[in-house]
Amino acid sequence: MRAVGRVVIKVGSAVLSGGKPGLDAAAIRRLAGAVAAARERGLEVVVVSSGAIAAGTKALGLKTRPATTQLKQAAAAVGQSRLMRAWETALSRKGLSAAQILLTREDLRDRERYLNARNTLFALLRLGVVPVINENDTVAVDEIRFGDNDVLSALVAGLVDAGLLVLLTDQDGLYDRDPRQGPAELVRVVLPGHAPVSAGGKAGPLGSGGMDSKVRAGALAAEMGIAAAIASGLKPRALEAVLSGEEEGTWFSPETRPLEKRKAWLAFVSHPKGQVHVDQGAMEALTRRGKSLLPSGVRSLSGTFEPGDAVSLVLEGREFARGLTNFASRDLERVKGLKTSEVEGALGHKPADEVVHRDNLALTGGKRP
Repeated sequence: MRAVGRVVIKVGSAVLSGGKPGLDAAAIRRLAGAVAAARERGLEVVVVSSGAIAAGTKALGLKTRPATTQLKQAAAAVGQSRLMRAWETALSRKGLSAAQILLTREDLRDRERYLNARNTLFALLRLGVVPVINENDTVAVDEIRFGDNDVLSALVAGLVDAGLLVLLTDQDGLYDRDPRQGPAELVRVVLPGHAPVSAGGKAGPLGSGGMDSKVRAGALAAEMGIAAAIASGLKPRALEAVLSGEEEGTWFSPETRPLEKRKAWLAFVSHPKGQVHVDQGAMEALTRRGKSLLPSGVRSLSGTFEPGDAVSLVLEGREFARGLTNFASRDLERVKGLKTSEVEGALGHKPADEVVHRDNLALTGGKRP
């Protein structure tokens, strides 16, 4: 923990509501106290907070969490101001200022907007402000939403170069089976590349994630070289224990050779403009030998893209990597399957030797180059 200078704390709806409709002011005050204690120890803190829809659900007099996108957006619009006011009130009592930041996936997919968000967050942290981030549920739709704040928190951890991601939930951590279905053992450590496919524990009535999404978020953070922990947000002093490096909850050990920031953006955030279908030999060269993609390895393509756009690299219908292309789709269509030495003769010019250079390539499955 001495090496952790910045931490992202994700708080789920079940923690903020205490399992009941609306927001639990006492729970938020307790969490604000833990944030203040972390600040006093020299940690910079970013909070990713769910709860807008839960707060709006109660304010609107709805008996259950909305099921349709339109009602979720309406509840979020009503509840977001209540959520932010609760955080501002709790943090101000500890002498801290809060800043509201609402994000959609498009804000992180677009490289310029990604960097703008990063710079804004860094400026807030330098000013001693606690950023409170939530997905912009009011405008998010299926095509652009993160799906849950667990994944968002992992991406934010990478965005701000955090050393630790803490995922607070209504359970003590990850169990080897769903503890609500019978006896279960708490998993203390998840090693890199060993996150379970299914962890059990679906989202509660007030949330959208569940334990599976927290495992994905923890594994994603570890892939980026960021330690992660899943712990109870309802258990007194559990957050303080995690931030002190104590044996609390489930820890995800970070990769010792993590993806560099630009490749992490490519692999997990970028929005591919098209697909480049390659042959088996090209896939093996990219994934096993760390090579670049050459025109000779391209079999077909779909979509329309320009040089510098992100594209999916696909074998037999399954994406295995993403990269920034050096070729426009119209030119690549003409030179696919050709040797590098034949490209200039076919086009009258040669944009590059490689369709995707290894430095602009990130694997989305299997061993990284």
